[in-house]
Amino acid sequence: MTPAGLSKVDLRPEDLVELGLDGTVRHGARRPSSELAVHLRAYQQRADVRAVVHAHPPFATAFAVAGIALDNASLAELRAGVGPVALVPYATPGTAAVADHFDPFWASHDAFLMAHHGALALGTSLDAAHHRMESLEHGARILWAARALGPVPSLSADALAALDAQRQASRPA
Repeated sequence: MTPAGLSKVDLRPEDLVELGLDGTVRHGARRPSSELAVHLRAYQQRADVRAVVHAHPPFATAFAVAGIALDNASLAELRAGVGPVALVPYATPGTAAVADHFDPFWASHDAFLMAHHGALALGTSLDAAHHRMESLEHGARILWAARALGPVPSLSADALAALDAQRQASRPA
């Protein structure tokens, strides 16, 4: 896990904190991120999750601050690549309540907007979780721009079903 209070730009491999699933520090001299409880809960709730990325990408976070869910019924790439994006209710950052607010969403979501906070993405690898976060931010930028142009229509029910089937088929068993 990345350490608390250190710029991600300045990170070196030795800055990372290795933790057990119970939150015990196994290796590293720094304090883990304040959102440790959310990371641990993801691993506890989802056997397929091998990486969690928490970030504050500007466009996705703007949707979260505004309390607006990302509508993945309008953007095929977001629907197929990221899947549904949960808008998780606010809780004070760094508290166990943040992890508690994710509980209704773990089973059916791989990407989350954290109300008034940031975003979270899960993956079967660090590359997969990072890619999902990047795709979430890219989708948020596109949807923001589309909304600025006017009403954003949804794809048809058949098109959405085909994208959902494509997403399910590409997920590891």
